Formats: sequence, structure tokens, C-alpha cells
Amino acid sequence: MTYYYRLAQLPGDAEQIHRLNYKTFVEEIPQHDPNDQHQLVDPFHEENTYLLCMKDGELAGMLALREARPFSLDKKIGPIEQSLENPPERPVEIRLLAMEPDHRTGRPFFGMLQALVNWCLKKGYDAAVISGTVRELKLYRRLGFKPFAEPVGPEQATYVPMILSRKSYKESAVGRLARPMVNFLPGPAAISGKVRRALTEEPMSHRSPAFTRLLGSVKQQLTDLTGAAFVHVMQGTGTLANDAVAAQLSRIAGRGLILVNGEFGRRLLDHAERMGLDFDPFEMEDGRAFPMEEIGRQLDTGAYEWLWFVHCETSTGVLNDMDTISQICRDTGVKAAVDCASSLGTVPMDLRTVDFASSVSGKGLAGYTGLALVFHKERLEPDRRLPRYLDIGLYEECGGIPFTQSSNLLAALDQALRNLSHDPDRHYGQLRRTADRLRNGAEALGISVLASEESASPGILTFVLPEGRSACRLGDDLFLNGFRTHYESGYLLERNWLQAAVMNSPDERETDRFLSVLAKLSDRETLSPAAPYEY
Repeated sequence: MTYYYRLAQLPGDAEQIHRLNYKTFVEEIPQHDPNDQHQLVDPFHEENTYLLCMKDGELAGMLALREARPFSLDKKIGPIEQSLENPPERPVEIRLLAMEPDHRTGRPFFGMLQALVNWCLKKGYDAAVISGTVRELKLYRRLGFKPFAEPVGPEQATYVPMILSRKSYKESAVGRLARPMVNFLPGPAAISGKVRRALTEEPMSHRSPAFTRLLGSVKQQLTDLTGAAFVHVMQGTGTLANDAVAAQLSRIAGRGLILVNGEFGRRLLDHAERMGLDFDPFEMEDGRAFPMEEIGRQLDTGAYEWLWFVHCETSTGVLNDMDTISQICRDTGVKAAVDCASSLGTVPMDLRTVDFASSVSGKGLAGYTGLALVFHKERLEPDRRLPRYLDIGLYEECGGIPFTQSSNLLAALDQALRNLSHDPDRHYGQLRRTADRLRNGAEALGISVLASEESASPGILTFVLPEGRSACRLGDDLFLNGFRTHYESGYLLERNWLQAAVMNSPDERETDRFLSVLAKLSDRETLSPAAPYEY
């Protein structure tokens, strides 16, 4: 891969932009008067967002996006909405589309258009308008642009008002050949074709025998996968599953201990506080593994009846040692509860000795978000002191279907579990190999991984950038190049971390391309300084 794409954000970018602007719109298309500086500064330069096509650190092409109204096209033809049959709700204007003559081939030009479409989708624009030079109308049409008004401008620099929508791009020659985004997010999951088809099956009543059989299939596969004695499916997310676990912990007399070494451990504290639980926090620095001897000493005091922790701490990529913690709990007679939202389907696990566990239908299971999973070791009775929706004993009493549930989400999860059960060892092995490949590649570029190899989850890696580099802007540039990474959550922005999750099983080619782009964007000359960033 020789071309890559990024936002203009470095000190030297402006001069390169002004020079290419001059070369294109003064020397080649005589739209402006010459000057001795051979630079053309756009009057909207401070309002523009520039997308750059780069090769070997040099500017090969560019375009500018501007959302402020009036557009330059508004000034030429009046408000664009007056000329459009179906006006977009949030349009953006493309300006200054230019390529150096030596790079006017299909690959860099089409790649820049795909970067443009990626950015428009990210920012929520539903259409882009442009003044397309009459010299390149054939090319614009291939890209998906459609004329919507009469040509404007003088004879030597005539332009046609054109619009690109999501639909026209997908139907264009370039859109049909576009490379799909690669998902390195910890959620939502990349969805297989079989799971998509299962979601679109005809809905069925949650009181029908067919639904009961479907739920039975899902529960059997989940218990086979984990060894848990019981599991219940709830309509909701991992937050709901943890509320249900907190409700069960509230039934245990005595004090609890909550282990915290990241953002999702802190969320367990919040669940416990809201449920009115009596507990102590055991807090570690984010990214650090728990000291097992110290936990053992705490539980040996006899002061605690239950312990709650996160298996894979999504915010850091640390995989806490569930087997050892649960063994310590057994040895001390303490009930163990664990949040497995980001580990189920990512690593093999044994929940036979865990009293309560929570998880979700998305993430590592690769189903659609929307189903919460609660596992438990012993049979539970209903408890009228608990809110109906959180009372897992009520689910047990009603055969797992006390309330309305979506058969579509359940069918999709059933298929996702079938996909996973086909060859789980191969699946887990591939995730580990991909994680190792990303770790080695990132560290070779001077980017460290927060979790040590001994305590790292294969599902998600947290990259700690060298001092003075911006993870947020790196994430934006990776997005332009077709990679969805995790960097916009508040806890990541605060720490300047970027995460790449491999629970979506990217193939080797995608992983290698990611590392290739990362290498180009991580070069000391091309990775921008850290700075406040607003969305």
C-alpha cells in the first residue's frame, strides 16, 4: 500500500495545500489571478476540513469539506435546496478537489473518494455537493455525482453543480468496488451473513412453542459453551445484566468486595451503590492485574460474603484471572460474581464454579446487541422485594419467558452461537494470533500496549501513544483509511488511548493493511501533536 489518507493537521500542511491549490486553480484551471508566491489561500481556509491523499509523506491530492452556509454553490445558484427534488437534511460542500498530475490514476483518486464517504458517514452528512469542472464530468459521474442545476462560471472555468448521496455512491462504479470498513471496535460486532438472515426471519410470538424451542436451543448452547448450570436471556444490554446480578447480590446478607482496575470495574461500583449494597472497593491502577495474594488475605478476614469483578476490563484490555479469583472465593466461602461482557466468545471460560455472571449477545458472540445474559450456579426463587424485570428467580419460575422478547434477536444469537460452536478452538486461536500480530506490529512502531502480555486479553488491545501524539486524531485518520477503532469514549479521550479489538476476527490481510496504515500515520513527521479536539 503506497497511498494513504489523513486529515490536514500538521504545521507544514497549509503550505502544501496552498501550493496545490495554486497549481490547480490558477495554472491549470484559470479561475484565479497569478501571484509571485505561487500559493492560493482559499477564502474559507479556516472553515475547511481538508482530506489529504499522501504518498511517501508528500501531498498527492486533496479536497476540502465545508458545512457552514452559505455554500459557494449557494452564492452561484441560490440555496441548493431550491434546485433539488429531495433536499438533504445535512449537506456538506466539497471544494478544492485536486490531484498532482503524476498521481491522476484510479487508485489514489478513488481511495480519496472512499475516505471522503467514510468521513461524511462519521460526521452525519447525508449528501455532498460540488462544483464539478466540465473537463471531468465523466469521472464525476463514475464516482456517483449527479448534476442538479445548469452549468455556472466563465467559459475558461465552467462548473456543473453536482450532488453525491449515499445511494448514488453505492450504485456508482466506485461504490460497488469500495472496500468495506474493517471493524476493530469492541462493539457492535461484525455480523455474518447467516446471522443477518436469521434476524430478518418472520417474528414469532414469545408464547409460541417455536419460541420456547428457540430459547431452549440458545440456553443449551450457552451452558455448553460455559459449563454454567443456569442461564437466562433478558431483553436489554450488559448494563441490565449487571443490574440483575446486583439484585441477586442484594439478597446475600453481609458485606461485599468489588475489584476495580478500569472503567468497567468502576461501573460495578455504581451498580452496587444504586442497588444499596454494602461493599468495599479494592482498587488498582488502570491496566494493572490484581494481586491474588492480597485478595486472598482480604477474603481470609471473614469480612466479606461476596466478591464482584470484571473478567475482561474493556477499557484497558486486561484479562483478569477468573479461575484464580473464583478458586480464592471457594476456599474462603465467598460467593463470586463476574462481568463477562467482553470475554464470552473471545476466550474459553468455565463458569461452573462462579455464582453469578453477566454477558451480552454482541461483542465476542458476534450477535446483535440487545440481549442480556445472566448465568448462575444454583436454582433461584422469585423475590418480590426485587423489581420484576430484574428478578432472575421469576425468569426461572416462568421457564425463562416472563416478559415479551424479540424472536428476531434470539434467532440471530442462536445462529451466532452455532457459528462459534463449529470450531471454537480454531476461533480462539485465531484471535490470539491476531492480537499477538497487532501487539508486535504496534510495539515495533514505538506504540506500547497497556496490558502486559501475561494479563492481556486477546480480544482487545489498548495502544498508549508516544508522548505528544494524539490518539483521537490517529483514530480519525485510521477511519479515513477504512478502519473503525475505539477512541471516542470519555475514558479513552481522557487518557489519550486508542483501542483495537480483534473479537470480530479480522483476517491476516486486513491486519497487515491496518499495520501498514498505522506505520505511515505513526511516523514522527505525520502523526499530529496532541491537542484539544472537539466533535
